Amino acid sequence: MDDEMGKLLFGETNAHMKYKLVRERDGLTHYANKIGWVEWNENGGFKEKYDEPTIGRSLILDPRMSFTWLTTSITEIVEQRDNYIKFKTRNSNYVLYKI
Repeated sequence: MDDEMGKLLFGETNAHMKYKLVRERDGLTHYANKIGWVEWNENGGFKEKYDEPTIGRSLILDPRMSFTWLTTSITEIVEQRDNYIKFKTRNSNYVLYKI
């Protein structure tokens, strides 16, 4: 879900959402209530979901039977604090905020 869709569905602030993901190159923003960190097997299929990020895992927003956004695998964690993580993937740089 992008910012405009979020505004239409949830109002201007997305106040009930718990996470905000911003892609640095274009400012694309997604909001989510839940997140997970996905590990992939050797064939590129799902292996396991975790609560913590690390190199090689992908961020998934609102994981259920489907999802709202999935990044490629993390190549570098640039900075990490309690409510903030800045990371690079194979093709983008992101900042994830816990709001």
